[in-house]
Amino acid sequence: MFKKHLEKLNSYLWNDIGIDLGTANTLVYVRGQGIVINEPSVVAVNQKTGQVVAVGVKAKNMLGRTPPHIVAVKPLVGGVVSDFEVTEEMLAYLIRKAEANFRKVLGPRVVVGVPSGITNVETRAVRDATKNNGARQVYIVEEPMAAAIGIRLPVNDPVGNMIVDIGGGTTDVAVISLGGIVRAKSLKIAGDKFNQDLISFIRSEFKVLIGEKTAENLKIAIGSVLPLHTPLEAAIKGRDLITGLPREVVLTDTEVREAIAISVDHLIESVKEVLETTPPEIISDVMTRGLYLVGGGALLKGLPDLLAESLKIPVHVSEDPMTAVARGAGIILEDFEHYKGVLIENEDELPPHS
Repeated sequence: MFKKHLEKLNSYLWNDIGIDLGTANTLVYVRGQGIVINEPSVVAVNQKTGQVVAVGVKAKNMLGRTPPHIVAVKPLVGGVVSDFEVTEEMLAYLIRKAEANFRKVLGPRVVVGVPSGITNVETRAVRDATKNNGARQVYIVEEPMAAAIGIRLPVNDPVGNMIVDIGGGTTDVAVISLGGIVRAKSLKIAGDKFNQDLISFIRSEFKVLIGEKTAENLKIAIGSVLPLHTPLEAAIKGRDLITGLPREVVLTDTEVREAIAISVDHLIESVKEVLETTPPEIISDVMTRGLYLVGGGALLKGLPDLLAESLKIPVHVSEDPMTAVARGAGIILEDFEHYKGVLIENEDELPPHS
Protein backbone atom coordinates (compact mmCIF):
# COMPACT_ATOMS: atom_id res chain seq x y z
CA MET A 1 0.00 0.00 0.00
CA PHE A 2 2.83 2.38 0.93
CA LYS A 3 4.58 1.63 -2.40
CA LYS A 4 1.38 2.40 -4.31
CA HIS A 5 0.98 5.78 -2.56
CA LEU A 6 4.66 6.54 -3.15
CA GLU A 7 4.30 5.88 -6.89
CA LYS A 8 1.24 8.14 -6.98
CA LEU A 9 3.17 10.90 -5.20
CA ASN A 10 6.07 10.48 -7.63
CA SER A 11 3.72 10.90 -10.59
CA TYR A 12 2.80 14.37 -9.28
CA LEU A 13 6.42 15.38 -8.73
CA TRP A 14 7.99 14.33 -12.05
CA ASN A 15 7.32 12.67 -15.34
CA ASP A 16 9.34 10.11 -17.29
CA ILE A 17 10.78 10.62 -20.76
CA GLY A 18 12.11 8.09 -23.25
CA ILE A 19 14.49 9.33 -25.97
CA ASP A 20 15.56 7.56 -29.16
CA LEU A 21 18.73 9.55 -29.84
CA GLY A 22 19.15 8.74 -33.52
CA THR A 23 21.60 9.95 -36.14
CA ALA A 24 18.80 10.95 -38.52
CA ASN A 25 15.85 11.59 -36.18
CA THR A 26 15.31 11.95 -32.45
CA LEU A 27 12.03 10.79 -30.96
CA VAL A 28 10.75 11.63 -27.48
CA TYR A 29 8.22 9.55 -25.55
CA VAL A 30 6.43 11.02 -22.53
CA ARG A 31 5.02 8.50 -20.08
CA GLY A 32 1.25 8.36 -20.30
CA GLN A 33 1.16 10.40 -23.51
CA GLY A 34 3.15 8.43 -26.08
CA ILE A 35 5.53 9.90 -28.67
CA VAL A 36 5.21 13.69 -28.53
CA ILE A 37 8.29 14.69 -30.59
CA ASN A 38 9.74 13.28 -33.81
CA GLU A 39 12.28 15.69 -35.27
CA PRO A 40 15.49 15.46 -37.35
CA SER A 41 18.74 15.36 -35.34
CA VAL A 42 19.99 18.62 -36.85
CA VAL A 43 21.04 21.87 -35.17
CA ALA A 44 21.75 25.20 -36.94
CA VAL A 45 24.41 27.30 -35.21
CA ASN A 46 25.42 30.93 -35.83
CA GLN A 47 29.23 30.77 -35.78
CA LYS A 48 29.56 34.54 -35.22
CA THR A 49 27.60 34.52 -31.96
CA GLY A 50 27.78 30.82 -31.03
CA GLN A 51 24.00 30.79 -30.60
CA VAL A 52 21.67 28.05 -31.77
CA VAL A 53 19.45 29.36 -34.57
CA ALA A 54 17.17 26.35 -35.05
CA VAL A 55 16.72 22.73 -34.02
CA GLY A 56 14.95 19.81 -35.68
CA VAL A 57 12.74 20.37 -38.73
CA LYS A 58 13.64 24.06 -39.10
CA ALA A 59 17.35 23.26 -38.95
CA LYS A 60 17.03 20.39 -41.47
CA ASN A 61 15.34 22.73 -43.92
CA MET A 62 18.48 24.88 -43.69
CA LEU A 63 20.87 22.05 -44.73
CA GLY A 64 22.80 23.20 -47.81
CA ARG A 65 20.99 26.54 -47.82
CA THR A 66 22.80 28.59 -45.15
CA PRO A 67 25.15 31.59 -45.44
CA PRO A 68 28.78 30.93 -44.39
CA HIS A 69 28.30 32.10 -40.78
CA ILE A 70 25.33 29.75 -40.13
CA VAL A 71 26.14 26.05 -40.12
CA ALA A 72 23.51 23.29 -39.97
CA VAL A 73 25.18 20.30 -38.30
CA LYS A 74 24.28 16.77 -37.27
CA PRO A 75 25.70 16.41 -33.73
CA LEU A 76 25.35 12.61 -33.81
CA VAL A 77 27.49 10.55 -36.15
CA GLY A 78 27.03 6.80 -36.29
CA GLY A 79 24.52 7.03 -33.45
CA VAL A 80 27.03 8.52 -30.98
CA VAL A 81 27.81 12.05 -29.84
CA SER A 82 30.35 13.75 -32.12
CA ASP A 83 29.71 17.31 -30.91
CA PHE A 84 28.97 17.37 -27.19
CA GLU A 85 27.93 21.04 -26.91
CA VAL A 86 25.57 20.94 -29.90
CA THR A 87 24.07 17.66 -28.64
CA GLU A 88 23.42 19.35 -25.29
CA GLU A 89 21.64 22.20 -27.05
CA MET A 90 19.50 19.76 -29.02
CA LEU A 91 18.59 17.76 -25.91
CA ALA A 92 17.79 20.96 -24.02
CA TYR A 93 15.37 21.97 -26.79
CA LEU A 94 13.75 18.53 -26.93
CA ILE A 95 13.38 18.13 -23.16
CA ARG A 96 11.93 21.65 -22.82
CA LYS A 97 9.48 20.91 -25.62
CA ALA A 98 8.51 17.59 -24.02
CA GLU A 99 8.11 19.19 -20.58
CA ALA A 100 5.66 21.67 -22.09
CA ASN A 101 3.24 18.71 -22.06
CA PHE A 102 3.33 18.47 -18.27
CA ARG A 103 4.15 20.51 -15.16
CA LYS A 104 6.22 18.74 -12.54
CA VAL A 105 8.23 19.79 -9.52
CA LEU A 106 11.35 17.69 -10.17
CA GLY A 107 13.32 16.87 -13.31
CA PRO A 108 12.27 13.83 -15.36
CA ARG A 109 13.63 10.30 -15.25
CA VAL A 110 15.01 9.64 -18.74
CA VAL A 111 15.67 6.41 -20.67
CA VAL A 112 17.92 6.98 -23.71
CA GLY A 113 18.42 4.48 -26.54
CA VAL A 114 21.98 4.11 -27.92
CA PRO A 115 23.58 1.74 -30.49
CA SER A 116 24.78 -1.66 -29.28
CA GLY A 117 28.50 -1.89 -28.60
CA ILE A 118 28.74 1.74 -27.50
CA THR A 119 31.89 2.49 -25.46
CA ASN A 120 31.94 3.70 -21.84
CA VAL A 121 33.16 7.12 -22.99
CA GLU A 122 30.32 7.43 -25.49
CA THR A 123 27.82 6.23 -22.89
CA ARG A 124 29.03 8.86 -20.44
CA ALA A 125 28.78 11.58 -23.11
CA VAL A 126 25.10 10.71 -23.72
CA ARG A 127 24.42 10.47 -19.98
CA ASP A 128 26.14 13.78 -19.17
CA ALA A 129 24.44 15.64 -22.02
CA THR A 130 21.05 14.43 -20.78
CA LYS A 131 21.82 15.05 -17.09
CA ASN A 132 23.04 18.59 -17.81
CA ASN A 133 19.61 19.45 -19.16
CA GLY A 134 17.63 18.77 -16.02
CA ALA A 135 17.17 15.00 -16.01
CA ARG A 136 16.90 13.63 -12.48
CA GLN A 137 18.01 10.12 -13.42
CA VAL A 138 19.39 8.85 -16.72
CA TYR A 139 19.26 5.22 -17.84
CA ILE A 140 20.81 3.87 -21.03
CA VAL A 141 19.33 1.04 -23.11
CA GLU A 142 20.79 -0.47 -26.26
CA GLU A 143 18.63 0.33 -29.27
CA PRO A 144 18.06 -3.24 -30.51
CA MET A 145 16.83 -4.19 -27.02
CA ALA A 146 14.55 -1.15 -26.86
CA ALA A 147 13.26 -1.90 -30.37
CA ALA A 148 12.53 -5.53 -29.45
CA ILE A 149 10.56 -4.34 -26.42
CA GLY A 150 8.84 -1.73 -28.57
CA ILE A 151 7.47 -4.38 -30.94
CA ARG A 152 6.46 -6.56 -27.96
CA LEU A 153 8.95 -9.41 -28.38
CA PRO A 154 9.27 -11.60 -25.25
CA VAL A 155 12.80 -10.40 -24.43
CA ASN A 156 12.75 -11.71 -20.84
CA ASP A 157 11.71 -15.25 -21.82
CA PRO A 158 14.14 -18.13 -22.49
CA VAL A 159 13.56 -17.89 -26.23
CA GLY A 160 15.71 -16.44 -29.01
CA ASN A 161 14.62 -13.19 -30.67
CA MET A 162 16.56 -11.70 -33.60
CA ILE A 163 16.23 -8.05 -34.51
CA VAL A 164 17.88 -5.87 -37.16
CA ASP A 165 17.55 -2.12 -36.56
CA ILE A 166 18.54 -0.16 -39.69
CA GLY A 167 18.73 3.48 -38.66
CA GLY A 168 20.34 6.55 -40.18
CA GLY A 169 23.92 6.19 -38.96
CA THR A 170 24.12 2.57 -37.79
CA THR A 171 22.59 -0.84 -38.29
CA ASP A 172 22.32 -2.90 -35.11
CA VAL A 173 22.00 -6.67 -35.45
CA ALA A 174 21.19 -8.47 -32.21
CA VAL A 175 20.04 -11.83 -30.89
CA ILE A 176 18.22 -11.48 -27.57
CA SER A 177 17.22 -13.99 -24.90
CA LEU A 178 16.47 -13.85 -21.14
CA GLY A 179 16.69 -10.06 -20.97
CA GLY A 180 20.17 -9.86 -22.49
CA ILE A 181 21.90 -9.57 -25.83
CA VAL A 182 23.46 -12.94 -26.72
CA ARG A 183 25.17 -11.85 -29.94
CA ALA A 184 25.31 -8.41 -31.52
CA LYS A 185 27.04 -6.36 -34.16
CA SER A 186 26.84 -2.65 -34.92
CA LEU A 187 27.92 -1.41 -38.33
CA LYS A 188 28.08 1.98 -40.03
CA ILE A 189 26.11 0.81 -43.07
CA ALA A 190 22.65 2.34 -42.78
CA GLY A 191 20.48 5.07 -44.29
CA ASP A 192 23.20 7.74 -44.43
CA LYS A 193 25.62 5.35 -46.15
CA PHE A 194 22.99 4.59 -48.81
CA ASN A 195 22.62 8.35 -49.36
CA GLN A 196 26.39 8.75 -49.78
CA ASP A 197 26.42 5.82 -52.21
CA LEU A 198 23.82 7.61 -54.34
CA ILE A 199 25.74 10.91 -54.25
CA SER A 200 28.95 9.14 -55.35
CA PHE A 201 27.17 7.15 -58.09
CA ILE A 202 25.48 10.20 -59.60
CA ARG A 203 28.72 12.17 -59.43
CA SER A 204 30.60 9.36 -61.16
CA GLU A 205 28.02 8.35 -63.77
CA PHE A 206 26.34 11.67 -64.60
CA LYS A 207 28.98 14.20 -63.48
CA VAL A 208 26.29 15.91 -61.39
CA LEU A 209 26.65 16.88 -57.74
CA ILE A 210 23.57 16.55 -55.52
CA GLY A 211 23.02 17.21 -51.83
CA GLU A 212 22.24 14.80 -49.00
CA LYS A 213 18.59 15.82 -48.82
CA THR A 214 18.10 15.16 -52.55
CA ALA A 215 19.75 11.73 -52.18
CA GLU A 216 17.48 10.90 -49.23
CA ASN A 217 14.35 11.87 -51.19
CA LEU A 218 15.53 9.83 -54.20
CA LYS A 219 16.15 6.76 -52.01
CA ILE A 220 12.68 7.01 -50.45
CA ALA A 221 10.95 7.57 -53.80
CA ILE A 222 12.49 4.82 -55.97
CA GLY A 223 15.04 2.96 -53.82
CA SER A 224 14.84 -0.83 -53.92
CA VAL A 225 17.12 -3.86 -53.54
CA LEU A 226 15.16 -6.21 -55.84
CA PRO A 227 13.68 -5.62 -59.32
CA LEU A 228 10.20 -4.10 -59.10
CA HIS A 229 7.07 -5.24 -60.94
CA THR A 230 6.59 -1.66 -62.11
CA PRO A 231 9.84 0.18 -62.91
CA LEU A 232 10.22 3.55 -61.23
CA GLU A 233 12.13 6.69 -62.15
CA ALA A 234 12.67 10.12 -60.67
CA ALA A 235 14.10 13.42 -61.87
CA ILE A 236 16.69 15.14 -59.68
CA LYS A 237 18.37 18.51 -59.91
CA GLY A 238 22.00 19.26 -59.15
CA ARG A 239 25.11 21.07 -60.34
CA ASP A 240 26.88 19.94 -63.50
CA LEU A 241 30.52 19.38 -62.49
CA ILE A 242 31.79 20.20 -66.00
CA THR A 243 29.86 23.39 -66.78
CA GLY A 244 29.08 24.44 -63.21
CA LEU A 245 25.49 25.12 -64.27
CA PRO A 246 22.25 23.58 -62.92
CA ARG A 247 21.23 20.32 -64.57
CA GLU A 248 18.42 17.79 -64.26
CA VAL A 249 18.91 14.05 -64.70
CA VAL A 250 16.47 11.15 -64.56
CA LEU A 251 17.37 8.02 -62.56
CA THR A 252 15.69 4.63 -62.57
CA ASP A 253 15.22 2.17 -59.71
CA THR A 254 17.79 -0.09 -61.47
CA GLU A 255 20.46 2.61 -61.16
CA VAL A 256 19.62 3.17 -57.48
CA ARG A 257 19.99 -0.59 -56.85
CA GLU A 258 23.36 -0.52 -58.57
CA ALA A 259 24.47 2.43 -56.43
CA ILE A 260 23.65 0.81 -53.08
CA ALA A 261 24.36 -2.84 -54.00
CA ILE A 262 27.76 -3.13 -52.28
CA SER A 263 26.48 -1.62 -49.02
CA VAL A 264 23.41 -3.90 -49.04
CA ASP A 265 25.68 -6.93 -49.57
CA HIS A 266 27.85 -5.90 -46.60
CA LEU A 267 24.75 -5.49 -44.43
CA ILE A 268 23.51 -8.99 -45.30
CA GLU A 269 26.96 -10.48 -44.66
CA SER A 270 27.01 -8.86 -41.21
CA VAL A 271 23.64 -10.41 -40.35
CA LYS A 272 25.02 -13.79 -41.46
CA GLU A 273 28.10 -13.32 -39.23
CA VAL A 274 25.88 -12.80 -36.18
CA LEU A 275 23.85 -15.91 -37.04
CA GLU A 276 27.03 -17.97 -37.51
CA THR A 277 28.13 -17.30 -33.91
CA THR A 278 24.69 -17.74 -32.32
CA PRO A 279 24.16 -20.84 -30.10
CA PRO A 280 22.27 -23.62 -31.92
CA GLU A 281 19.27 -23.66 -29.56
CA ILE A 282 18.69 -19.97 -30.25
CA ILE A 283 19.21 -20.51 -33.98
CA SER A 284 16.36 -23.01 -33.78
CA ASP A 285 14.13 -20.34 -32.20
CA VAL A 286 15.12 -17.78 -34.86
CA MET A 287 14.35 -20.24 -37.67
CA THR A 288 10.87 -20.74 -36.19
CA ARG A 289 10.11 -17.18 -35.10
CA GLY A 290 12.01 -15.31 -37.81
CA LEU A 291 13.96 -12.08 -37.92
CA TYR A 292 12.34 -8.72 -37.15
CA LEU A 293 13.25 -5.59 -39.12
CA VAL A 294 12.90 -2.14 -37.54
CA GLY A 295 14.20 1.35 -38.27
CA GLY A 296 13.77 3.52 -41.34
CA GLY A 297 15.84 1.13 -43.47
CA ALA A 298 13.19 -1.56 -42.97
CA LEU A 299 11.04 0.42 -45.43
CA LEU A 300 13.55 0.02 -48.29
CA LYS A 301 11.62 -1.79 -51.02
CA GLY A 302 12.46 -5.49 -51.37
CA LEU A 303 14.83 -5.67 -48.38
CA PRO A 304 12.69 -8.10 -46.30
CA ASP A 305 12.42 -10.47 -49.29
CA LEU A 306 16.15 -10.27 -50.05
CA LEU A 307 17.05 -11.01 -46.42
CA ALA A 308 14.62 -13.95 -46.28
CA GLU A 309 16.08 -15.34 -49.51
CA SER A 310 19.69 -14.90 -48.35
CA LEU A 311 19.27 -16.15 -44.75
CA LYS A 312 16.63 -18.85 -45.32
CA ILE A 313 14.54 -17.64 -42.36
CA PRO A 314 11.25 -15.70 -42.17
CA VAL A 315 11.64 -11.91 -42.07
CA HIS A 316 8.98 -9.65 -40.52
CA VAL A 317 8.75 -5.87 -40.81
CA SER A 318 7.29 -4.43 -37.62
CA GLU A 319 4.37 -2.04 -37.70
CA ASP A 320 5.62 1.56 -37.69
CA PRO A 321 9.30 0.47 -37.65
CA MET A 322 10.72 3.99 -37.30
CA THR A 323 9.24 4.47 -33.81
CA ALA A 324 10.10 1.03 -32.36
CA VAL A 325 13.02 2.23 -30.19
CA ALA A 326 11.09 5.19 -28.75
CA ARG A 327 8.08 2.96 -28.03
CA GLY A 328 10.41 0.47 -26.33
CA ALA A 329 11.87 3.21 -24.12
CA GLY A 330 8.31 4.15 -23.23
CA ILE A 331 7.33 0.58 -22.34
CA ILE A 332 10.39 0.37 -20.08
CA LEU A 333 9.22 3.51 -18.28
CA GLU A 334 5.65 2.21 -17.96
CA ASP A 335 6.84 -1.08 -16.37
CA PHE A 336 10.24 -0.13 -14.99
CA GLU A 337 10.58 -2.94 -12.46
CA HIS A 338 9.93 -5.61 -15.09
CA TYR A 339 12.42 -4.21 -17.60
CA LYS A 340 15.14 -2.61 -15.46
CA GLY A 341 17.35 -5.67 -16.00
CA VAL A 342 17.72 -4.82 -19.71
CA LEU A 343 19.29 -1.42 -19.02
CA ILE A 344 23.00 -0.69 -19.27
CA GLU A 345 24.40 -0.12 -15.77
CA ASN A 346 23.01 2.81 -13.80
CA GLU A 347 25.18 5.91 -13.41
CA ASP A 348 25.87 5.03 -9.78
CA GLU A 349 27.50 1.77 -10.92
CA LEU A 350 29.80 3.41 -13.47
CA PRO A 351 33.49 3.79 -12.60
CA PRO A 352 34.40 7.30 -11.37
CA HIS A 353 35.98 9.87 -13.67
CA SER A 354 39.72 9.44 -13.95
